[in-house]
Amino acid sequence: MRITYQDRETEAPEGLSAEACLRLFGVDTAEVLAARSGTETISLTQPLFQDTVIEPLTYQDEEGRRIYERSLRFVMLMAVRRRWPGQRVRVEYSVGRGVLVRLPGRQMDEAEVRALEDTMRDYCAQNLPFVKKRWKLSDALRYFAEDGQADKVALLRLRKKDYFDMYTCAGMWEYFYGVMAPTTGCVSRFGLSLLDDGFVMRWPEPDRPDTVSSFRDSPKLLKVFRQSADWSAILGINNVADLEAMIRQKELRGIIRVNEALHEQAISDVAREIVAAGKQVILVAGPSSSGKTTFAGRLAVHLRVLGCRARRISLDDYYLDRDTLPREPDGSIDLEHLRTLDLQLISEQIGALLEGREVLLPKYSFLTGRREPQGELFRLAPGEAVILEGIHALNPELLRGVNAALVHRVFVSALTCLNLDDHNRIRTTDARLLRRIVRDHQFRGTTPAKTLAMWPSVRRGEERWIFPFQEQADSMFNTALVYELPVLAHFAYPLLMSLPKDSSGYHQGAMLRKILNYVPDITPELLGEIPPLSLLREFIGGCTIDEV
Repeated sequence: MRITYQDRETEAPEGLSAEACLRLFGVDTAEVLAARSGTETISLTQPLFQDTVIEPLTYQDEEGRRIYERSLRFVMLMAVRRRWPGQRVRVEYSVGRGVLVRLPGRQMDEAEVRALEDTMRDYCAQNLPFVKKRWKLSDALRYFAEDGQADKVALLRLRKKDYFDMYTCAGMWEYFYGVMAPTTGCVSRFGLSLLDDGFVMRWPEPDRPDTVSSFRDSPKLLKVFRQSADWSAILGINNVADLEAMIRQKELRGIIRVNEALHEQAISDVAREIVAAGKQVILVAGPSSSGKTTFAGRLAVHLRVLGCRARRISLDDYYLDRDTLPREPDGSIDLEHLRTLDLQLISEQIGALLEGREVLLPKYSFLTGRREPQGELFRLAPGEAVILEGIHALNPELLRGVNAALVHRVFVSALTCLNLDDHNRIRTTDARLLRRIVRDHQFRGTTPAKTLAMWPSVRRGEERWIFPFQEQADSMFNTALVYELPVLAHFAYPLLMSLPKDSSGYHQGAMLRKILNYVPDITPELLGEIPPLSLLREFIGGCTIDEV
């Protein structure tokens, strides 16, 4: 068979492993976690039998980092099983460069966390192999039922195929919805930190694979996650199978109404806090597809109920003309950079508005990449407030010279608390990406392939310009809805199925499809139950917030 790597080709005997094929080209596989063969991600031990293009996946690759986390979770579960046989484990949400893990019914302390970490390190030092084997679905259901993993049984009953690949290590079998690293020794860089009644499992920094990330306490963000976990408990939905049961039992209408009511109450709480403090400038920031625009509109409604009229301004209108922006070494423009905004004009106009003066608001055209010649005359009446919404709204450089005592900062994001099962979370970034794919197709004429191609740049911008400032917010709001995944799947799955195999985002699209394969379908009648002011309407259509 003919193997291609970069711009080189060579002949190889059929059945040679992916790792052996990489070594034919002199690739040092010590830090390689898996490989990509054509459009498929494969383990290093997988034999190849046909012509293919191969490339290594390391921790520098997004998929490589997912493989690292997945394999580290396997080691953690092995260690828990060894120390506390029969103990349930719940992998929850992201905390910095790590994930929160809880052992329901067990209050972890520092000594237990250290003991668990030692056991994990022992498994890593043994460099045990992760061995893949194809199972019949019926055999897997029987195994997980006997092992007491009712959550996994419930999820796998939704699987459409009657087989899948399981991995084993140290006598434990697991299914992690993706490829694993070759051995436990590949994931030896990690750390555990006690948090609440559980612990945060930390992994290396993306750009420094040899350096384990430090624990970053984010009390405000964690408070919002806890609130959302409480909402999930109220709704009785923690895993995808719980959601499927609600749909099957025709209870989703009630779930939609309660979930939307919880959102309404939380937005009202933010509005009351703003009015009580006498704030006049409300900054709303958040990453891509977090629902900033609809949140800002709904916040304005709640402020008006409390007697405070709020006028909305988008930071997007303060973009500088695109042909004046500095270019990257490759000739591209970093549209996520803070300096793409006219910072001086923003500060001057907000300051003038607070003094009761009239300003001419700019209007930016994304079609031409330039500011339009005519804007809108704007003045705040006595007692009015202004809502400024955009990805950079929390950046301290934004309102230089504006009285900070008059400013209230709000951070919004879609912080998903829904899991596939106890051991497999759904990343908040994946949920936001699904939102963006649907919205871009519906309203911006952007293909899924183009959205996926842009996503790495968007994510880099978020890490640099948004997340470092999130703890400076005065309020936080989680825009995620526990019922939204089936709704997004209804729109996104056909789009993901249409992705060309040669597109740069095909692999990520395939990963999203793998998640959505377990998500229950939703009927048009249930789609009609979503209120017109729901944050979800910003992405699927039918939002009437601008008509309020």
